[in-house]
Amino acid sequence: MSATWKLRFQSALLRCWPDTLFGRLALLLVVVALASHVLALSLLFELRPEFGPPPGLPHPFPPPHGAPAMGNFPPPPHHGPPLSGILLEMGVRLGALLLAAWVGARWLSAPLGRLARSTFELTANIHRPALRLEGTRECREAGAGINQLQQHILAQLEERDQFVAAVSHDLRTPLTRLALRAESLENETDRQRFGQDIREMDLMIRATLDHLCGSADQEATVHLDLASLVDSLVSDRREMGQSVHQVQPNDKAGSVATPKIQAQVSAMRRCMGNLIDNAVAYGGGAEIGLEEDTQEVRVLVSDRGPSIPAGALEKVLRPFVRLETSRNRHTGGVGLGLAAVSDIMRRHGGRVELSNRSGGGLQAVLVFPK
Repeated sequence: MSATWKLRFQSALLRCWPDTLFGRLALLLVVVALASHVLALSLLFELRPEFGPPPGLPHPFPPPHGAPAMGNFPPPPHHGPPLSGILLEMGVRLGALLLAAWVGARWLSAPLGRLARSTFELTANIHRPALRLEGTRECREAGAGINQLQQHILAQLEERDQFVAAVSHDLRTPLTRLALRAESLENETDRQRFGQDIREMDLMIRATLDHLCGSADQEATVHLDLASLVDSLVSDRREMGQSVHQVQPNDKAGSVATPKIQAQVSAMRRCMGNLIDNAVAYGGGAEIGLEEDTQEVRVLVSDRGPSIPAGALEKVLRPFVRLETSRNRHTGGVGLGLAAVSDIMRRHGGRVELSNRSGGGLQAVLVFPK
């Protein structure tokens, strides 16, 4: 029976407890105002001096010689509270309000802080567990809305992956048949031209599908040594006969050789590989350097190819954007390489910066905040 009454009491207490941010703040202010008044008045009455007996009561000490009779002894003057008492009351109230403001801010902002941190984690990993619904009603409703949005995004990603898989199969099948038929052509020139067109179409399809699938890559994040990754990329490209070299920047005082970040290995290899491919394709070679200071880690990929107009440095980071100078069969891409680099860096919390080098060439900088 006692357990039942305990549950009823807890249920009634929870129903009376404010559930909104406004209700809890209002309750806190009412409690603080009442407590501060009670505390200040208690201290004031306990510490104020005695003002003497009220008029009409006998004085505890006899009057001096020659003084009027006891019944005619004038009472001491009655003064108001001293200045120290007033200052004490004001100090107690001010201290109580400041303490309540600090406690209330911590109490009311804690659920919002947790919600904000969870939301930022969701931007980095859409497949993370759903948000916990806790705190005030406003926080729970916001968390429920974010969870519902996450489910919609996951459903759209799944539909997109199915669409990409279907498109990949539907497009590659006729391309394979075309390639086989092109090999049976008797004319050597026609066979080479058809083969070149088919390879270009296959490259465009592959790049487009890789770009669409890469944005939802759920590779695990590890503690990545950028120096080792750069060494691996440089070694692989030099074995392929490409002019790729690693350089140590000498114009930065804070440059070091072994920066480390939290990143996805395959995504970061694809990101740097795209920049190296760009440098080799347009500049004939690439130079890679590493920098680190107290705030950022930077990877620099430079070439001596043609520069990019200043107004197009941001534009080329968009998908399917190619400059007029790259629209040819031999050097022109699909326009997704730099867009993939920008997308990967954004998912890692960083950014890519493009700038023209003095003396000609382009420099791409991958910036990772610490």
